[in-house]
Amino acid sequence: MAASPASMSPVSMSPAPMAPVPTVLAAPRPDRPHITELRLHAFAGHRRAVLRLGPLTVLAGPSGCGKTSALAAYEALARLGGGAELGAVFPDPVARVPERARPDAQHRRGFRIGCTADGPAGPVHLDVAVQAEPELRIVGERLTADGVVLLETALRDPGRRAVQAAWHTAGSAPVTRAPLPDDRLGTPLLPLRVAGKTDGQRRVLAAAEQMVVALRSVFACDPRPGRMREPVPTGSGRLLGGCDNLADVLWRTRAECGRRHAQFVGAVRAGCAGPVADVLAEPAVGGAVRALLDRGDGTRTGLARLGHGELRYLALALVLFTGPGVLEVDPAGEVPAALQTLTVLADGFDRGLDVRQRVELLRLAARMCDRGHIRLVAAVADASWVTGAAGAAGAAGEAGADREPGADGADGVTVVHLVP
Repeated sequence: MAASPASMSPVSMSPAPMAPVPTVLAAPRPDRPHITELRLHAFAGHRRAVLRLGPLTVLAGPSGCGKTSALAAYEALARLGGGAELGAVFPDPVARVPERARPDAQHRRGFRIGCTADGPAGPVHLDVAVQAEPELRIVGERLTADGVVLLETALRDPGRRAVQAAWHTAGSAPVTRAPLPDDRLGTPLLPLRVAGKTDGQRRVLAAAEQMVVALRSVFACDPRPGRMREPVPTGSGRLLGGCDNLADVLWRTRAECGRRHAQFVGAVRAGCAGPVADVLAEPAVGGAVRALLDRGDGTRTGLARLGHGELRYLALALVLFTGPGVLEVDPAGEVPAALQTLTVLADGFDRGLDVRQRVELLRLAARMCDRGHIRLVAAVADASWVTGAAGAAGAAGEAGADREPGADGADGVTVVHLVP
């Protein structure tokens, strides 16, 4: 599976001997850790794929090119970074092994995934090797920064349910060695193992914490209109990945922030047929709630009457207007929200949407990503319409509104073309 970011072109590195050397100021490091690169080596249909990720990234390509598996790899890394057990993250690990991969002499097969997180500690790279057969286990992990290996694990004894780990110390001993479990990622365990007494140990902790914070706040969504049409029981008020409980979330959020809700209603008005004066929820039979569109003339339209595309549009707009407190995500509770970035993984971003809806939704995404506290990785079948839509949002959007210092700009969009 090949992947190439759009608008990438080779840059000449030829020197100019007689020209004076200008003073180059280092770019300020971002305050909010975030993932800038996803690496898929022998994962599902991908072979040595490197996906560059911007604030607003679109994965584009035909069916079967690996868009969904790329999003699945990102979500898997996020869950592992949050401390999830390997079996819970990969309930069917063999399905992630390349179809034609041959086992080695010990009948082992597996896959590798990795990512890069940028933040106050600079670029930090994490790579993980997973054995899927004959039994599921992590057989190798490497955390690096500036060419220095900060953590490395390896399976030394296949008969033991542990890997041998070594992390950078730079004290009286260059590294510290200890066993770590083979069913969990080692990086999120480092704060419990590393004392932080030496500069080397503090460097390891800073890199590990940056990677974990960058991975934790991830919301994977793919709205299912069929489940959004019926009334739902009131619950936590946190939106699920399928947006099944959209009515319950509206029941909670409509009164929490009038300004944000008004913006959401404006977005719905731009993407749904007919007049829209409000989007609300009301009690239904049996203690449930149902969502409605207020048409402004006394008519209220239940979601059951909306089309497939309208429901997906409405749900994705709600996702972009909310945050970790409303979405069903696992943020790093010990880190202030101002130092975290929510990443939304949206599969089938353009599925069921007409031209007007997908353009409006991408413009909304560009505006929200421009504020710096949310990033989006979306999968679409065809990206021919994407760049113009996002560019228009950058020109006419809220440049600088509610934007935090050092936030990435999103006047454009990063398009990654995947081919079978």
